[in-house]
Amino acid sequence: MLFHYALVDDLITKEEFERRVEEKIEACGDLIDEPTAAMMVVGDLGRQHVKIRGLSAKSSLFSFFGKVVDKTDPKEFNRADGEKGWVATLLLGDETGSTRVVLWDEKAGAVLEIQAGDVLEIIGRHPGKNTKEIYALALRKASCEIECIVSQQNGSGNLSNEPVELDAVLLGVGEIRTFSKRDGTPGEMLDAVIGDPAGTARVVTWKPEILTAIPIGSSLHITGAKPDRRNEGRAYSLDEKSTVSPTEKEIKIPFTQIGSVTDQGVYSVRGEIKELKDPRSFSMKSGGSSWVRNIIVTDSTGTIRVVLWGENALLSLQPGDVIEVFHAAAKAGKFGGTELGVGRGSVLKVPGRESTPITFTGTIIAGNGCLFIDNGQERYVLDADLPHGGRFEVTGLLSGNLIVPERVTPAEIDAEALLKKIQNFRESLKG
Repeated sequence: MLFHYALVDDLITKEEFERRVEEKIEACGDLIDEPTAAMMVVGDLGRQHVKIRGLSAKSSLFSFFGKVVDKTDPKEFNRADGEKGWVATLLLGDETGSTRVVLWDEKAGAVLEIQAGDVLEIIGRHPGKNTKEIYALALRKASCEIECIVSQQNGSGNLSNEPVELDAVLLGVGEIRTFSKRDGTPGEMLDAVIGDPAGTARVVTWKPEILTAIPIGSSLHITGAKPDRRNEGRAYSLDEKSTVSPTEKEIKIPFTQIGSVTDQGVYSVRGEIKELKDPRSFSMKSGGSSWVRNIIVTDSTGTIRVVLWGENALLSLQPGDVIEVFHAAAKAGKFGGTELGVGRGSVLKVPGRESTPITFTGTIIAGNGCLFIDNGQERYVLDADLPHGGRFEVTGLLSGNLIVPERVTPAEIDAEALLKKIQNFRESLKG
């Protein structure tokens, strides 16, 4: 009874809780046991058990059931004050998802009596703003049955941090970013998105050169990929011990039917654009500007709002286009329903429309929240930070009407060509 009282100890006294439990048992003609009656009293007070998917809510305390998928042994550590502590972790799942449950000190010893497949009832809370973990305040074995959807492929259904091998497709690569190491020296990092039969995953490498020379869409064999359990969805990190090499294996990436997308998790979907809004510019907290665009995507199972951020918002898209979205985070929309966000860490592809190399020289024109490069006959959207009115030669990849530059160099004004354009313009006025 004390287990369930912990859920409502801020609402009523222990004596009042016990009295209500006894009343429940009597009202049901002694057909229920004490734990069941205690759960009913907790429910009457508005503290219901939730599914694992509901653990992202802002409640300060949660109670839920979960099936044990994996566990770690208790591990000793030193606290900041020099005292010894113990910690262990459980991976619990149900039909809505999975979560990590952290057990501290005397509770960590409980994992020695817990086996994979056991169903546990947990009372716990989030550590600060981290909604990916639950710190257990109380736990006990439960006799109910639970369906569990946690995948065991490629380590996504366990707690191991041991490096793994992966065969995957390189779906997208971000920009190289610099950072300061703990010793004060500079370092570089690069993030990418890969896909395999288990879905998609984010990859962060501290050796950018092992990915920068690989064409997008290549099939890869990766060794030494260390699982990162802190992120939403699957994630791995690559270091100096990791390797990436081409493979001839045919690798298929599964899509989730739009009708099965919920408001939590990371998904890949394929569908047809039903509606789309014009891109809108906005000011970022850093002081720079970016773009956002809302589109509606549909398949045979349903319809969903997709929000495109950054350069994805500037891609040339039309109603009827079929698009593929990889590794997009889902959340509840402001006006109801579910939406997928496609920004950094996600990939948007239009099948049959691959990026092509381009070298283009023109004048930079500042538009409404974006830049264009124009040579007087053609104009492209440019993903770069260049001064208005400057003339540059840009070498990069063209996707739709967007150029993602790989090299930008100042270009001298061709006086003869300029005079010819002026002459042609005058001739056109005479006609």
